[in-house]
Amino acid sequence: MRSSTVTIRSVTEEDWREFRGLRLRMLEDTPIAFGETLEHALRLPESEWRMRGRRGLEPRSALFVAIDDATMEWVGTMGGYVPPTGAPLLVGVFVAPEYRGAAAGVADRLLAEVVDWARDYGTELALHVHEANPRAIRYYERHGFANTGRRLTYELAPGGLEWEMTRPLA
Repeated sequence: MRSSTVTIRSVTEEDWREFRGLRLRMLEDTPIAFGETLEHALRLPESEWRMRGRRGLEPRSALFVAIDDATMEWVGTMGGYVPPTGAPLLVGVFVAPEYRGAAAGVADRLLAEVVDWARDYGTELALHVHEANPRAIRYYERHGFANTGRRLTYELAPGGLEWEMTRPLA
């Protein structure tokens, strides 16, 4: 773990280059976690990355980033959106390996931002996590998420299932 402080803030359209770089790193690190392949992301035009950056400030969506204050490196992100039906959904969860762990607190601070945002849209926060991602499942369980028993097919290779998990927002 690096010893430094991070700033958590919303992503904006102007951040598209930095967000693109972080997204590519996410897809390299944990390809089963994001419903998109690295190959697909590498082909996306600037306009798509700008649209993704705008999600940080659009109604019914949120996108937060953790930036190392010393290096200005983007080291983590989490987002959320409210689907047409259902609870707010936690998406795009990533923290760079060197910033992971309870001592660093980056994931916890990002999650706190999403939880705070989600309270305006429902009484629980939902997520989908690949069954072959035990590190993420353990993290979510430690933070009050419970497995609902609902399963969704993961459409990309290697296939498998995603678990739905929820936690109350009260």
